[in-house]
Amino acid sequence: MQSLIRKTDTFDQGKDVLFGLRNELMNTLLSFRKELNREDFDSMPFMNADGYHSKNIAYSIWHIFRIEDIVAHTLVCGDEEILFSGNYQNRINSPIITTGNELVKEQIRDFTMRLNIDELYSYIADVKKSTEEMLRNLTFSNLKIKVTSERRKKLEALGVVSTDENAVWLIDYWCNKDLRGLIQMPFSRHWIMHIEACQRIKNKLNSVTVKTLN
Repeated sequence: MQSLIRKTDTFDQGKDVLFGLRNELMNTLLSFRKELNREDFDSMPFMNADGYHSKNIAYSIWHIFRIEDIVAHTLVCGDEEILFSGNYQNRINSPIITTGNELVKEQIRDFTMRLNIDELYSYIADVKKSTEEMLRNLTFSNLKIKVTSERRKKLEALGVVSTDENAVWLIDYWCNKDLRGLIQMPFSRHWIMHIEACQRIKNKLNSVTVKTLN
């Protein structure tokens, strides 16, 4: 995908590869909904580890799609985030509107135990759909567009990125990228990193279940 979107004559093909990747990864997230019970979404079997697998599955889902929602709407499109337009904070019962980067260890579990998982899945479906509508309308010439200072100021004013040191760096990170860079991270690689971590958590939960049954 990264090589295809670098050339104007293969740009649309690159977008197709991106959509295929996102569909495959979304199918993994949908499988969690079918295979896991509610408590599994909050479980943190690797809490003290270094890496994304130290979180839990519900947090990871929220985190992936809050970042995508923020970047796609506030920074790229300059319109209203799905979290707000769809009243999803209330629907999901989330105490925060941020990416969650500021949360650590037990704070993550305390956060996710409050969430309505059905509404969370509705949210991520809406975010994915809206992002892909935006991506379909992109042209090759759009790729070098960078985030404007006005949109950066709007991002800061919304309070959707915590001022905590574990989170505030995201603003510089996103705003220093062009659109191609954003496609390569929040809209693709970021999914891979966190969903792989979710899979590790799920596998650990499954192995514990098997040992218990034996």
